This record gives sequence, C-alpha cells and structure tokens, in this order.
Amino acid sequence: MQSFLGLLRKLRVWLCLSLTLIFFHGLKVDAIELNLDDPESVKQAASTIAWDMVHYYTGNNTGDVPGNLPDPYYWWEAGAMFGSLVHYWAYTGDSSYNDITMQALLHQAGPTGDFMPENQTRTEGNDDQGFWAFSAMTAAERNFPNPPKDKPQWLAMAQAVFNQQASRWDNQTCSGGLHWQIFAFNNGYTYRNSIANGCFFNIAARLARYTGNATYAEWATKTWDWVQSVGLIGPRYQVFDGTDEKDNCTSLNHIEWTYNNGVFLHGAAHMYNYTNGSAEWKTRVDGLLAGQGIFYLKNIMYEVACELINDCQTDQFSFKAYLARWMGEVMQIAPYTYDTIMAKLRPTAQAAAAQCVGGKRGTSCGMKWTTGNYDGTDGVGQQMSALEVIQASLAPLVAGPVTTVTGSSKGNAAAGTGDQATRDPTLLKPVTSGDRVGAAILTTAILSGIFSCSYIMIA
Repeated sequence: MQSFLGLLRKLRVWLCLSLTLIFFHGLKVDAIELNLDDPESVKQAASTIAWDMVHYYTGNNTGDVPGNLPDPYYWWEAGAMFGSLVHYWAYTGDSSYNDITMQALLHQAGPTGDFMPENQTRTEGNDDQGFWAFSAMTAAERNFPNPPKDKPQWLAMAQAVFNQQASRWDNQTCSGGLHWQIFAFNNGYTYRNSIANGCFFNIAARLARYTGNATYAEWATKTWDWVQSVGLIGPRYQVFDGTDEKDNCTSLNHIEWTYNNGVFLHGAAHMYNYTNGSAEWKTRVDGLLAGQGIFYLKNIMYEVACELINDCQTDQFSFKAYLARWMGEVMQIAPYTYDTIMAKLRPTAQAAAAQCVGGKRGTSCGMKWTTGNYDGTDGVGQQMSALEVIQASLAPLVAGPVTTVTGSSKGNAAAGTGDQATRDPTLLKPVTSGDRVGAAILTTAILSGIFSCSYIMIA
C-alpha cells in the first residue's frame, strides 16, 4: 500500500511539473522581431507592444472612469501611459489610440484643466499631478490634435500645474522645495523627494523653451539650485530619492531610481536648448548622462535598486520607461548627445524586445532585460518601458518638440490661479476603490494553479 501511495505521489508531482512546463512553454515563443536599422521594423514592434499595453486599460469601458487604470495601478501611472501613447503617435504616425488619449486627458484634467479632479485630489501628490502635466505638455510639444475649443488646451494645462506648484514652494523649512504630497493631512507630506521637485523643474524648463518666457527659466534654475544645495543631486550627479523637513533636509535617502535621473536630464537638456547651448547646462546634461552608469549592465538598462533582488513593485516596473522616453527627446534638443545615448538605447531596446514573449499572445514584455530570458512578469509598466525604449530609437528620424513658433496649442499664463488653486480638499468626496479601480487583473487563477503544484511537490 505504501509503495502504491509513493507511486501516486510521484505521478502527481510529474503531472504538476508537466503542466507547469507546458504553461511556460506557451510563453517561450519567438521574441518580437526588431531590426533597429529598419524604421518599419521598429514601428511594427512598437505597434505590437502598444496594443498589449492598451489591453490593460478599462477606462473606455461603459461605467468605468476615463483615464483610470484598473487595480493595482495608481492614477499617476495612467497619466504616464497616455504620455507614452502621445509619443507613440508622434514617432510612428499611428493614430489608433488618439481618441482614448484625448478622452482620458480631458477627463482627468477636470473642468479647470489642472489635473486635480475630484476623484483624486484628496490623495494626490505633486509628482502625480506632474506626470499628467507631462502628458499634456508632450501633446503641446508634439502638435497632438487639440481639444475642442470649449475645453482646456494642452499648453494651458501644463501652465496651470506649473502655477499651482510654484505657489506650493515652501521656504519655511529646508530653505525651499516642494513637498511630496500636496496636502498636509496625507502621509509623506514632510518628505521632499527628487521626483516631485524634478517634475516641477522639468515642467518649468519645458515651458521656458516652448514659450520663451524667462519666468519659467528662472523657476527651473531656482529649483535646480535648491535640489543641488540640499544634496539630492550629488557631486557626481547621482540623483538621490529624497530628504525630510523633519531634520531640515540635512539627511538623504540615497536610493537611486532611473526616472529621477531622467526627469532632471530631460529638464536640463531643455534648459541647454533654451540657453542656446550654455556651458553651464551642458555640464549638467553631461554630468547626468555620466551619472547614469549605475543603471546599466553591459549597456543594458536595469533598475539597480530593486531588479537584481526581485523586489520591484508595480510603480517601479515602469520607471525605466521614463528614462528611455526622455533620453530619446534629449537627442532631439541636444543633438551632440546622440552617440552617447544611442550606445545605451540600442542594446537596451534589443534586449527589451527579447523579453516580449509572454502572455496569451506571446508578446507581453518582462522587466529584466539584462538576463536574456523572459522573467515571467507582465503589466502596464513592463509594456510601457519596452515601448518607450524601442520607439525612442526613432527619435532621430522625426521632428523634435515644437515651440510656440510652430506649435498650435493655446496657452493661458494665468491658468491654475485664483479660486481653483486654493480649493478646500476637505469638501471633496473621499477617493473610493471605484475611482481608482475599474476592473481586476485576472491572473489569480493561473498563479494559484502553479502554487498548488508547488505545494504538492513540497508536501
């Protein structure tokens, strides 16, 4: 009897192993074909990845909220995703996702166009607002189709966010800077992080270049100087995560993330362009490019703080997307960086494409581009990261960001001021799961099956 049970146990283990291998074999299909020397190949790869990314979006479904991604994605990442789709249109000419992008940006901008909608404002951070403003600014810079005339316009949206964030600059402690959170009743309010201040710097620098208005350039310089003075940008152009007003910003969180480097690099390149190639801003662009070395293994980008120890979370799966996106544009507005940037983007893009073998269609992308093997993960962040690094290789072949000389977006220098800037958030409804979550991602059944097999093998 005991030998029979032993045989049965072996059969069960064999069955589970077989089922697991079959499941993963289904994921191990040929990677997305990518020939970086053939623009049509790059566009086709981008098209495939973009389709898989948009497949996660539910905001255009009946009863859902336009602009929202389902759980576990936070509001800011949805804003970032639509920025990727604006870039996708600009680089490939494919307008397939323009309608949902327009709908999402207008809905989440709200009636005053400042990206402080009722469904998010109570818990919104300066960086959250900043990422939605990036998408609007990109739409202005890329001559994305303009909203109806009775709606807020792309440039005015970015100006509204700039004006509101400038009014939040806090000299009471740390001699300046923006808080991570907008409202003091939210956890993390005392934290002064690089991404919140980097978003403000980035928006100011881009508005300076787009409009030619020196006030924006003065704010960009002021923000850079403050960030550097408290040590968030280190002597070797490391960009550290943040500091805290509880100790007057005298200590640092030394974690380095790809997107923190990218947000300052992109803004510095805009200031380099705005100042007609000044030595000061060139030094900063060069320093940040050199400071990126920590994020590459054999010239392939990786998230050093979490990737090798398998500790990346939902937000962090997307961080490489923004560094890659901004590097593509840096080549356009600071062309002397082309050789340096392409030496990193090309091998990274090729490695990212090799990871895109997962999911039902066999084209979902993983995160670990340095391994040469699919890591078994998928999601909006992974898709967005692969999309941005692959389509960024097209940047030298298309026109760069426009300015008011050739741009069509209408601005409003006073946007975001007045009553809307001083609204009382306590009068807004609390954020519910329905505001943030439109639908669940259905991976539980598959994962539970694999874990059941693991349990049988251990038992």
